[in-house]
Amino acid sequence: MSTTPPSRSLTTDTRSGAGERGADDGPLGWLRALGPRGRRAFAGAFGGYALDAYDYFTLPLSMVALAAHFGLNSGRTGLFTTVTLVVSAVGGAVAGVVADRIGRVKALMITVVTYAVFTVACGFAPTYETLLVFRALQGLGFGGEWAVGAILVAEYASARHRGRTLGAIQSSWAVGWALAAIVYTLVFTFVGNDLAWRVMFWTGALPALLVIWVRRRVHDAPQAQAERERSDQKGSFAAIFKPGTAEAPGLLRTTVFACLLSTGVQGGYYTLATWVPTYLKTERGLSVVGTGSYLTFLISGAFIGYLTGGHLTDRLGRRRNIWLFALLSAVCVLAYANILGGANTLLLVLGFPLGFCMSAIFSGFGSYLSELYPTPVRGTGQGFTYNTGRAVGAVFPTLVGFLADGWGVGGALVFGAIGYGLAALALLGLPETRGKELQ
Repeated sequence: MSTTPPSRSLTTDTRSGAGERGADDGPLGWLRALGPRGRRAFAGAFGGYALDAYDYFTLPLSMVALAAHFGLNSGRTGLFTTVTLVVSAVGGAVAGVVADRIGRVKALMITVVTYAVFTVACGFAPTYETLLVFRALQGLGFGGEWAVGAILVAEYASARHRGRTLGAIQSSWAVGWALAAIVYTLVFTFVGNDLAWRVMFWTGALPALLVIWVRRRVHDAPQAQAERERSDQKGSFAAIFKPGTAEAPGLLRTTVFACLLSTGVQGGYYTLATWVPTYLKTERGLSVVGTGSYLTFLISGAFIGYLTGGHLTDRLGRRRNIWLFALLSAVCVLAYANILGGANTLLLVLGFPLGFCMSAIFSGFGSYLSELYPTPVRGTGQGFTYNTGRAVGAVFPTLVGFLADGWGVGGALVFGAIGYGLAALALLGLPETRGKELQ
């Protein structure tokens, strides 16, 4: 715990509305310690990220139907994901700058509206090329929402609880994923495939309701906002690429290695998130309902992994948590992709630890990237590094798509394990930040 006196700490009532020091005791102490304003910020970021996940997964869950409707091979189908993730890098970097210049909450609303509007537009696409363009534009909002929401909550959270607080925000991804899987099962069971994929995209209008609530109820953390507004470097790309000197440390090294870390983790994750539904249906021969059942184990593991990883990142430290789950995730990916045909029961069971490990590694990202950058460029740094990693990591799902015709989807999933190896190596260039106050 920080030794900063209560009267001077950024985590006291002046900053976040947190109450007495005893409020941070108990299993949900991290939530009580946020205070009323912090809890509203948490709810807004949680809902935004859950619906971000929902809108993202409308595509992977519909890919088999899309491929049949437009007559696509695996390579052209995989391009949907690559375009989304590449453009999301632009959206994320821009959203980070916007968050530093006009505030976290306003930037959050902009990103949510953007991904919702273009997800719905995807449902009206008449051609493959049009759908590709709409999906790319959806990536603009998709790329920015997580970074902005994570920073908003990080600036309310105490150093003691920041890992588990941001881990809980990450868990909302599994909630949105689960909601998408449920809607997918219902829609594809009762609606013909040619229309079902369109219906899936149309349901992406749900986030509009969240924006109305956020606009009225959520505000930036007061002291962090004041510090950001005082700075003359807020939202500066030059600042995050400034080399260090003997007199003053720069952020260039941090930015480069944080990009590599994000590339590895997201390359591994999106390889699995994009291709596991197709793998289950085409190579394991599962029906729509059967695929939904297998995804239930994967998503359940993911939800618990996010929460567990959040606690471990506070206990073990940011770097150790990521190292641990990079190793375990790589092992699980290789095991999952190489289960012999006919052993579908084992595949079902292994889905839980796979989802657990590939999600627990993300739990420390929100706190870690927030702690690596000072307040005036926190949005810029986190938005750029996280989404650059997402864009470069997008190459991994595309490689799987092009190699799937020869290797099979299961064989090509090995690129997920390579991504996790890259993440582990990137940590060698980054410091430990556990316990750091966001001053």
